[in-house]
Amino acid sequence: MAKIILITGGARSGKSDYALQRALLLPGPHIFLATCPVIDPEMDDRIRRHKTDRINSEWKTIEEELQVAEAIQSLVPGSVCLLDCLTLWVNNLMYRAESSKEMFRDDEMQEKCEELIQAAMQYQGTLICVSNEVGMGIVPEHASARLYRDLVGRCNRILAAAADEVVLVSCGLPLFFKGQAE
Repeated sequence: MAKIILITGGARSGKSDYALQRALLLPGPHIFLATCPVIDPEMDDRIRRHKTDRINSEWKTIEEELQVAEAIQSLVPGSVCLLDCLTLWVNNLMYRAESSKEMFRDDEMQEKCEELIQAAMQYQGTLICVSNEVGMGIVPEHASARLYRDLVGRCNRILAAAADEVVLVSCGLPLFFKGQAE
């Protein structure tokens, strides 16, 4: 069974940097499980910068926008997997459903999170999940944005319940809600 660490925080709060630092403190092969789709030139530049930052490092990158549970099942025992990020994963799941003229709802989010947790339970390593805390701001004006906020909140709650550690990063500082850093 994997040790699960959930790291959350606001946009540009330092959560990904903190997650990378935590991961590098752990022994074993390091896998970066990226969920970010290329949607515009700005995002393409971000992805390129992240890849460049890891190019001469010990990180192996797996790009998987939707099937994160399957990607986790493929990991070698004893590895450290940094899944960055759950927030984009939820976005991708919603986008796929909308592209098929369907609605991605709360019960489907629950099912996808349970699949992820089940894969983590079989994984013999450390899984560090990064997610944005999107529910602390104003209520979005549009129904789809409110649904997105609600689904990310649901995903975070489900993962937090299963996690060994839950860390909120604010202003680059980690605040431990569950567990403690080793």
